[in-house]
Amino acid sequence: MTRCPARYDEELGMWVVDEPAEVREVLLDPETFRPDNAVVAHTALSVKALRVLQGVGFVLPPTLANNAGASHRPIRAAVARFFSPARVAAVEPLTRRLVSDRVAVAWELLDAGTTDLVEVIAAEPPALVLLDMLGLRDVDVPELKAWSRESLELFWGWPDDDRQLELAHSAAEFYGWLRKRVLAARRLPGEDLFGVLVRLGLSDEEVCAVAYFLLIAGQETTTQLISTAFLRMLGRAVDDDAAAVVEDVLRDSSSVPTWRRVTTRPVAVGDVELPAGEPMLLGLTGHGGPADLAFGLGVHRCLGAGLARLEARIALGCAAPLLSAVRAVEIEPPMIELLSFRAPARVLVTRA
Repeated sequence: MTRCPARYDEELGMWVVDEPAEVREVLLDPETFRPDNAVVAHTALSVKALRVLQGVGFVLPPTLANNAGASHRPIRAAVARFFSPARVAAVEPLTRRLVSDRVAVAWELLDAGTTDLVEVIAAEPPALVLLDMLGLRDVDVPELKAWSRESLELFWGWPDDDRQLELAHSAAEFYGWLRKRVLAARRLPGEDLFGVLVRLGLSDEEVCAVAYFLLIAGQETTTQLISTAFLRMLGRAVDDDAAAVVEDVLRDSSSVPTWRRVTTRPVAVGDVELPAGEPMLLGLTGHGGPADLAFGLGVHRCLGAGLARLEARIALGCAAPLLSAVRAVEIEPPMIELLSFRAPARVLVTRA
């Protein structure tokens, strides 16, 4: 069957491209297919929501995922040092300890009936590991997790006006916290993320923009990846090959199934002609492409790809005996269903 290289989705208002070969070509040509719309709110923000955000000076200038300009390279290089292969390898013992401790708690909770593997095991270790790698201390992790989930919904969801206003207040609170960290770094720049970005010469708004999405994407998407892998392996043996399971999940049901681009000129995608200024939605996973496509390609490839794989592999390995000994309480658990993020919101289990 011939697959259409690009089709216009009236409901989304975007050109959808999910043929892996075409997605690859788009990602590798950031001049023609720019990332300017990568972090624009999918549901237009209401006047009330905008006022809340403006009240804390909330702006997201081009920095990483949404930056096709000259500043992208030095910002990316500065952040990439935190995620070098050596630094990723160095956090393996911490990751294993954090996950193992939470698996032990899950076993205890199973004695009382049911437990949620997302909340108990998958939620906090990626955040704690990320904060350790970025040199950030004194962070309320449950608060960071709530801010993260709510910001993803604000920018990639379909909230109505009332819900959008709630989410805007959450994002404003998060942004206000980021501004305080930037001010502290300007007074006494250290070796943590904020200190490095301040010394790079970025404005307050640029530092906040980098930190805003890095502190979300660097841990929440990994929690979602682990949650998806857990759901898949309930009642099954991992067979000492957690890495293979992770790759399977990345290929067909990654926590980041799509990403956005916009055309800068009239261009052909396959045999379909797209005008300039057209928004596109790229299918990264679930369409027969390689696992690596889940992290993007080219100059905007996910900096945390190696870390996400490590954390998911360790989580599956540590939880393997538990996963084989439980069964799902819900046949279809509630899902996080956003434009570019998908995962089970919870994985309730009981002993098999």
